Amino acid sequence: MRTTKPYLIAEMGVNFYDTARVMNISPLEAAKLYIDAAAEAGIDCAKFQSYKAGTIVSKNSPAYWDTTKEPTKTQYELFLKHDHFGEAEYRELCDYTHAKGMDFTSTPFDYASADYLEPMVDFYKISSSDLSNLPFIDHIARKGKPVFMSVGAAYLSECDEAIRVLKDAGCKDIVIFHCVLSYPTDPANANLRIIETLKKDFPDVRVGFSDHVAPDDTMMTLATAYLLGAEVIEKHFTLDKTLPGNDHYHGGDPEDFKKAIRNFQWIDKVLGSPEKTVLDCEIIPRREARRSLVLTRDMKAGEVIKAEDLMPKRPGTGISPRFAEIVIGRKVTRDLDEDTILTWDMV
Repeated sequence: MRTTKPYLIAEMGVNFYDTARVMNISPLEAAKLYIDAAAEAGIDCAKFQSYKAGTIVSKNSPAYWDTTKEPTKTQYELFLKHDHFGEAEYRELCDYTHAKGMDFTSTPFDYASADYLEPMVDFYKISSSDLSNLPFIDHIARKGKPVFMSVGAAYLSECDEAIRVLKDAGCKDIVIFHCVLSYPTDPANANLRIIETLKKDFPDVRVGFSDHVAPDDTMMTLATAYLLGAEVIEKHFTLDKTLPGNDHYHGGDPEDFKKAIRNFQWIDKVLGSPEKTVLDCEIIPRREARRSLVLTRDMKAGEVIKAEDLMPKRPGTGISPRFAEIVIGRKVTRDLDEDTILTWDMV
C-alpha cells in the first residue's frame, strides 16, 4: 500500500453508473474513466462498493438522503440501479487500478462480496451502516488484511465494541473514520473535533475522516481534518458534481481533490519539524537582531566598568547581556569610545 500522509481515498461508490448513462458508455468503461481521473489527480486509492440490492436492504426500506437531489424513494430501488457488478468486474477494476499505481478496495455489504474481494483489495473498508453488524466485522477481520471502518452515527461504546471484535479476530492494522451519516453533511454538523476524541480514546488505532460535506472553494473541511490529526481521508469522487444521483452533489471532482492535495502539502510545509532549533534562515537575523553590551561613555584603559556604563543594544556580535554581572566590576583593557560593542578581549 502507498504510504502518503494523509492517505487519500476516492470513494467512487457507484457514481460511475450515472456517468455511463449520460455518456452512453458501459458502466465498466465509466468506472475506468473515474480511475484514470483519480490517478491523474494524485489520489492514493480508488474505492468502490460491492453489493446486491436483495442482500443489503429490505424492499420497503425508506430513503434517508436528500430526495431533492436523489428522488428515489426507497433504498432498494436505488441499490437495484447500481448492483450489476460482480467478481469479474471488480477483478478487472482492481487490475486496472493497480496498473495506474493506485491501491484498490471496495466496501463489501454481504458475505459473498467480502469473500470474492479478498484476493483483490489492499484493505477492507467497513461502512458505518455495518458498525453493529458484529458477526460480519468478525468475518472480515479474520481474513488477515487491514480494516478501515467508518464510525458514523455511533456512540463511543459502539465504536469500542466493534474495535474489540476486530482485535479479537486478530486484525492488527485498524483505521477508524470519523464520519457523519448525513448526505450532505451541513458544515455545522461536521464535528471535526471528534477526530481528536477518537485519537485520545483509541490511541492504538489510526484515525481518519470520511467526508460528506459538500466541497467548498478552498476544500478547507479536509484540510482542517488533516490538521486535527486525520491520517486517512476519504471523500466521494465524481466527474461531474451537477449529475443527479445520491453521491454526486456532496462528492469532489478531480480539481477538488487536487486542491485538497495542495492544501495537505502546504500544511506539511508550514508545520515543519517539532524540533526547536535555529534554522539556517535565522542565523543572520539572530546575530543582527539580538543585543550586546554597549558602552554608554568613553572609557580609559584600566577603568572599572559600572552598571551605568552598559546598555544592551543591537547587534548581537559582542558580549551577550546575559553576562552583564560578569562584566560589571572588570576593567577595560584599552581606551574605548562611547557606543563600543564590547567583546571579551576588551575586558
